Amino acid sequence: MSTETQTRVLTDEALAFVGDLERRFGGRRRELMRARRQRRRQPLDFLDETREIREGDWTVASPAPGLEDRRVEITGPVDRKMMINALNSGARGFMADFEDSLSPTWENVVNGQANLIDAIEGTITFGDDYRLDEETATLLVRPRGWHLHEKHHDDMSASLFDAGLFLFHNAQRLVDRGAGPYFYLPKLEHHLEARLWNDVFDHAEDTLGLDRGTIRATVLIETLPAAFQMDEILYELREHSAGLNAGRWDYIFSAIKNNPDVVLPQRNDVKMTVPFMRAYTELLVKTCHRRGAHAMGGMAALIPSRKDAEANEKAIAGVRADKEREATDGFDGTWVAHPDLVPVATECFDKVLGERPNQLDKRRPDVDVGREQLLDLAATPGSITEEGLRNDVNVGIQYISSWLRGNGAAAIYGLMEDAATAEIARSQVWQWIRCAVSLDDGRVITPDLVRELATSELDKIRSEIGDDEWFEREGRPKESRALFEQVALSGEDFVEFLTLPAYEKLA
Repeated sequence: MSTETQTRVLTDEALAFVGDLERRFGGRRRELMRARRQRRRQPLDFLDETREIREGDWTVASPAPGLEDRRVEITGPVDRKMMINALNSGARGFMADFEDSLSPTWENVVNGQANLIDAIEGTITFGDDYRLDEETATLLVRPRGWHLHEKHHDDMSASLFDAGLFLFHNAQRLVDRGAGPYFYLPKLEHHLEARLWNDVFDHAEDTLGLDRGTIRATVLIETLPAAFQMDEILYELREHSAGLNAGRWDYIFSAIKNNPDVVLPQRNDVKMTVPFMRAYTELLVKTCHRRGAHAMGGMAALIPSRKDAEANEKAIAGVRADKEREATDGFDGTWVAHPDLVPVATECFDKVLGERPNQLDKRRPDVDVGREQLLDLAATPGSITEEGLRNDVNVGIQYISSWLRGNGAAAIYGLMEDAATAEIARSQVWQWIRCAVSLDDGRVITPDLVRELATSELDKIRSEIGDDEWFEREGRPKESRALFEQVALSGEDFVEFLTLPAYEKLA
């Protein structure tokens, strides 16, 4: 990271702005994180105290400029080349990610903020070949979650640091260009966490001289507790709301974390069509459209291949089926992780939307989802095989290795893996050991079996890379394995997020 970049991003005025956010709101954030831990083993249900909100007749603000039509959004980290490709991809929106697909080294975080400034100014380039087209996707930014801190700057909230720098440098720039500062908000578990974000937005608008409601935010419903508070989350953010998103991978992770005694089968069997996932997505569409809010679909992990025609055809077919289901169910848009998937996802939504910008008029009166349906994890069909266990161990270790090297989005065996999918891998291993689950061949899953498989999977990874010296030096296999075992073999003391201990090992 150059001195010029630090000087441009970390100005005295910008740091004063984020410091003020921390002083005003940091204490409430810490209280809310303590409340999360206290609620962890309480039964999940819809809240009696917010019944009037759920039964009331209210709507969120109408869509902001550039967010009227969101049929396909592409996501990716705030890497310079990635941002140019994403903004030029033909998608309607681009979510620039400081969260699950970014390894938050100090260099990545600060460079990411500089890249946002350049992208908004239209000056971002990469080498001689990469620059922005005249028409680009609408920019949205995902800061890190409330549970994370920024150790390089006063141990303040990483959420406030990421969002604050983006707002300070770019809010007026975006307004001047006919848009606004738009966010995706991750990992919320309670409507009071949404209220905190709303208060942050109010204060930022007042401080920066923006009209109320200029800032907009789409909340990812990617935790099981949040699924019971969709109405309340929209209500808290209603002036600033841009809708809800079905964050499927973190949702599976959260389902395991909040229901450790209800065993789910291996990851590939937990499809979007299984009962508890189907219930959650249908409730999300119904809730959003009742409130005039966009319902955004989730990420298909499959990625295309430009080298293997058969693998590419399989990936495209899988993505097409996923996006056709979302469009038919009433979602207003969806996510993809690769520019080559924008056309197929767009085609699926074009068939349903036509010239309409969204499906807000599709109200889904046929949907009747309650507590029983949201918590029906036990009805998930599938198996637990040695192959499935090996895949969790392999992907978990490989992803941690990538993350420690500063790369938070890793293509592994034809899937785009990020922190959320790695969380599924390690939490499944943890749950299966905790519940003394047997593989389909009768062997009980134990810590010793996992360690045995970790050894053989590391040998497999080493042989695939084919460069022992690089693997030992850059891949950090011992450290990656130790960290995976720390978060997967932790017994009753479940590690809340693998990125918390991993972050302490980053520069």
